[in-house]
Amino acid sequence: MSDRTIRVLIADDQMMVREGFSVLLNAMPDIEVAGEAVNGREAVSKVRELAPDVVLMDIRMPELNGIEATREIVAADGAAKVLVLTTFDLDEYVYQALRAGASGFLLKDASARQLADGVRVVAAGEALLAPSVTRRLITEFSKLSDSPRPLSSAHGAFGELTERETEVLVLIAQGLSNGEIAERLVVAESTIKTHVSRILVKLGLRDRTQAAVFAYEARLVRPG
Repeated sequence: MSDRTIRVLIADDQMMVREGFSVLLNAMPDIEVAGEAVNGREAVSKVRELAPDVVLMDIRMPELNGIEATREIVAADGAAKVLVLTTFDLDEYVYQALRAGASGFLLKDASARQLADGVRVVAAGEALLAPSVTRRLITEFSKLSDSPRPLSSAHGAFGELTERETEVLVLIAQGLSNGEIAERLVVAESTIKTHVSRILVKLGLRDRTQAAVFAYEARLVRPG
């Protein structure tokens, strides 16, 4: 995404939040706020109209909440990636949003740098999973599940993964970047990128975030 401006849609029912984030992001040379939405329904409509690269999505909004809006945006199979905004780091709604297809989440009190970096990471097709708080959130709500409940689209294809692909999937779930996985397995980063692409295709998953959720729910990674 470095060769062009990243277009962002901000969806939040609080005007001060929308205006604050707009000022912060528009100050970045590589980011442009393409539009704003005051609720989930308008967010879905604006995504169709404006085709942003990233949607900053508040979870608690009127008419259509952020979880349902995320699900509709992902189902439309567009290029927009959803970055969920939340006030609390351990929030069951955030976990539901990740399952719905969000690419990660940020706390609303994130610094300008964290906000911009988060937008860049998600726009580049990566999952915002590196922060330990995200791993803790996935782990906590995975423990609440009475039994494994992998994403339905991935469950039947799990057996198609090779031993190395399964190993890479576990490391993705632990929050490691491609570079960190390559270092851990002593292979080239390009090799890891290939493995990740094959994992997503075989499991029918959208991105690394859904891969991580799948790994936890399939008990490939033990909570704790």
